[in-house]
Amino acid sequence: QSFITPLAKPIMAALWSNLARRGLRPDAMAARRGWVSSAAATQTTGAWNGAAFSTAPALAPMHPKDAFRKRLEVENELALDGGGARRVAVQHSKGKLTARERLDLLLDPGSFREYDKLKTHRATEFGMADSIIPGDGVVTGHGTIHGRRVFVFSQDFTVMGGSLSETHAQKILKVMEKATQVGAPVIGLNDSGGARIQEGIDALAGYADVFLQNVLSSGVVPQISLIMGPCAGGAVYSPAMTDFVFMTRRTSYMFVTGPDVVRINRFIFKIISYAVFKFNK
Repeated sequence: QSFITPLAKPIMAALWSNLARRGLRPDAMAARRGWVSSAAATQTTGAWNGAAFSTAPALAPMHPKDAFRKRLEVENELALDGGGARRVAVQHSKGKLTARERLDLLLDPGSFREYDKLKTHRATEFGMADSIIPGDGVVTGHGTIHGRRVFVFSQDFTVMGGSLSETHAQKILKVMEKATQVGAPVIGLNDSGGARIQEGIDALAGYADVFLQNVLSSGVVPQISLIMGPCAGGAVYSPAMTDFVFMTRRTSYMFVTGPDVVRINRFIFKIISYAVFKFNK
């Protein structure tokens, strides 16, 4: 013990310093998530920075219910904010409304009941672990129009361009399936750049499920699509299979795929053509 104790303090101090540089200090993380007060976290930080490990004050934990309520409030605020004030301002500057503002105008006041408000994606690659926003870029639920029940989803362009992820697709599928169960129309407000490329095949599989549900719902319930912005790829294929498609003037576009993808495909085609020509020659 006499040999280990002198080594423990400098080792722990170095570890603490490394965590601080990476923004992973336990006290700071606990304060951000509302598990402890900021004052308690600051006090603990000072004690640890001074290597006073034996006398470091204990964290003052909140009651579990209070901590849960605090976290729930934060997550709800993040879900309502979407991509943040700056991106919302850009959306408004283009003459476009946000996903929630569109639903407020479409549905009877106070009739909207939201599903999966806090649902987030589970991707971790390509920096996605640091880009988690509750709701995952789509607002789903049911409400009434002139007193008649409808199921709706509204894609949020301020969250990663409204791109569709695995969980984004699950939310859309949920309202489509419930619409067929009760025999109510489903209305989709599309404002998306298509599949979320960071998720690769998971996003494409999500679109495959949406396309299948479009087919299964055809002739069973009315499917109505509103194109509210520049839509490409799957965000166009699915509306093409619905009963009615409406577009907004000056802000909505429908692309089979994005311009950059077309340019890349042309470039690849030229390379392949040149290689075939050289081989045959």
